[in-house]
Amino acid sequence: MLLELQIRDFAIIDRLHLRLEEGFNVLTGETGAGKSIIIDALGTLRGEKADVAFVRAGCSRARIEGIFSLEDRTPVLPLLQEYGLYDEDERQVILAREISAESGRSVARINGRAVSTSVLREVGGRLLDIHGQHDGLSLFNPRTHLDMLDRFGELSPLRGHVAELVGHLRRTRDDLAELRHSESRRKERLEELRFLTEDVAAAKLRPGEEEELLRERAVVQNAARITGLANDSYTALYEGRDGGRAASRPVLEAMAQIAGILEDLARLDPSVAHISAQANDLHYQAEDLAVSLRSYRLSLDFEADRIDRIEDRLTVLRDLQRTYGGDVAHLIDRADRAKAEIERLTHSSEHIAALEKQEAAQLGELARVALELSGRRRAVGDQLAQMIEGAMSDLAMPNIRFSVRMERVEEKSGLPVPDAASVAFDKTGIDRVEFMISPNPGEPLKPLARIASGGESARLLLALKSILSRADEVPTLIFDEIDVGVGGRAGQVVGQKLWAITTNHQVICITHLPQVAAFADAHYHISKEFSSDRTRTAVRLLGDEQRIDELAAMLDGTPSEHSRANAREIIGRAGGWKFQQRSPQIAV
Repeated sequence: MLLELQIRDFAIIDRLHLRLEEGFNVLTGETGAGKSIIIDALGTLRGEKADVAFVRAGCSRARIEGIFSLEDRTPVLPLLQEYGLYDEDERQVILAREISAESGRSVARINGRAVSTSVLREVGGRLLDIHGQHDGLSLFNPRTHLDMLDRFGELSPLRGHVAELVGHLRRTRDDLAELRHSESRRKERLEELRFLTEDVAAAKLRPGEEEELLRERAVVQNAARITGLANDSYTALYEGRDGGRAASRPVLEAMAQIAGILEDLARLDPSVAHISAQANDLHYQAEDLAVSLRSYRLSLDFEADRIDRIEDRLTVLRDLQRTYGGDVAHLIDRADRAKAEIERLTHSSEHIAALEKQEAAQLGELARVALELSGRRRAVGDQLAQMIEGAMSDLAMPNIRFSVRMERVEEKSGLPVPDAASVAFDKTGIDRVEFMISPNPGEPLKPLARIASGGESARLLLALKSILSRADEVPTLIFDEIDVGVGGRAGQVVGQKLWAITTNHQVICITHLPQVAAFADAHYHISKEFSSDRTRTAVRLLGDEQRIDELAAMLDGTPSEHSRANAREIIGRAGGWKFQQRSPQIAV
C-alpha cells in the first residue's frame, strides 16, 4: 500500500506531504483546488508520460516520491529482485521521479537506483492502479475481457495448462513442417550432404591443420637463412672465425679461459668470489646453448619438395572452404552434422509418421482441456453477468442487461471440437470473449465499447472492480471522480462498494459526493491557498467535527445547522453499515 506521497513543484503544488492510511482514503475539495493534480502526480510516479508542463512555473524541476509498504502484497517482489532493486532488510519500496524544466526529460529511481521509464512503469503498474470517469481503457478493450473473466473465475491454472499444451503442439508442428519441407527435396538434399561428407572425409581434415601448414611454410621458405644463422651461431660458440685481420677464438674457449683466470684471482682475493661464480655460470650456460644449437642444426632437414607439398595441401583446404564456406574447424563440424541429417532424411518417412501420431494425440488432449476451460468460462461468464446486473441495479441502473459473449473462429488447422470441423486456438484457449451490454429495455445486446456512456462506464467500472477486486493483485486502487453523474441513494451504494473493495486493497478516491465521502476511513481536504504572488495547493487530514463541516459544505455550499445535521446523519448511516459489514453477526 501507499504509505506516503511527497510532491514538490508540480503544477500548482509547491510542497505537499500526504500520509495515507489503510482502507478507504477520500480526498475532497472545491473544483480546481488540485485534487486531480495529485492523481496526475501519481500517474507520473507509476511511469506515465512526463510532461514538462507539470513543472511549477519558475522552478527548475518537479519531483514526486512515493513510499510503498510491501507487507500486504508480494507480487512485485519477484520483479524487484529480477532488476536487483530489492533489499532483503527492507519491507518498503520507494519510487521517485523528477522532471527537468530545462530539458523536459525525466529521471526515474526505485530505492535510490536510476531505472528506465519502462522499468518504472512495470513496477509502478504492480503497485498502483488508477481509474477515472473517462478511464476504463481496459474495460472497453475487448482484448482484456478474457483476462478479466479468467481472473474472476480463478481459471489461471487451467489456462496455464492449455498454454503448456499449445507450446508442445507448436513444437511438434514445427518439426513436422521442417521434415515435410526436407522431404520435398530429400534426394537433392541427401546428394548435397553426401558430397560434403565424402569431400571432408577424403581430405582427412584435422583441427588446426591450416595454421600448422602456414607456420611450416614460413619456415621452409626461409630455410637457407635459418640454416645460415644456426651455423653462424654454433661456429661462434665452438670454432671461432678465421676471416678478418685476426682470427677470433671460440666463445666457449674464451669463457673457459676467463672462468679459470677469475678462479685463480678468487683464491688470491676472496672478495671477487662472486664474480668468479658468475663467470662459471656463464660458461655452463654457453655450453648448454651450444648443445641446444647442435640439436636444432641436426633437426634442420629440409626436403627439396616440401614447399610444393605444403602448397598443394593448402590448395586442397582452400578449395573446400570456397565450396562449402567456413574454416577447417567449421567444415569438420558441418560434416558431423551432415551425417546426422543424412540419417534423419534417410528415415524421414518413419519420423514423419511418428510425429503425425504425436500431433494427433496432442490435438486430442489440447481439445479436451480447452473445451473444459471453455465450459468453465461459460459458467463463470453467466455468474459474472448476473453479479454485474445486480451491482448495476444497486447503482440506480436496474434495466441494464449484461452478457459475456463467447465465440469461436473456425480454422482449417485448428482444434477438432463438437459442432465444428476445427476452431482456431492460441495459448489462451479457443474462446473469443467480449462484454456485451444493453442499457435500455428492449434494446439488443451490443459491444460494451460502443454503448456505454460516461456515467454508465464509470458505474460499470466500479461494479466490475467491486466484483473482481478479490482477484486483483495491485494493492492500491485509485478512483478519480468515478461517481460523476451519480446522486441520491446510488451515491451511498457507490460508497459502500468502494469501501467494500478495501477488504483486499487500499483505496484512494477523489469525490464530490458526501454520500461517498461519508464512508472514508481517512478523509483529506484539498484546498487552494493564495499569497501575494503565487497560488498553492494544501492538504490536511480532517478530524470528526471537520468531516461534518466538510460534508455539510458539500451538501449545501455553506455549512448550516441543517446541513451539519444531515452530514451527521449520512456519516452515522455509513458508519453503521461499515460496522455491520465488519461484524455481520451483530444486528445494527
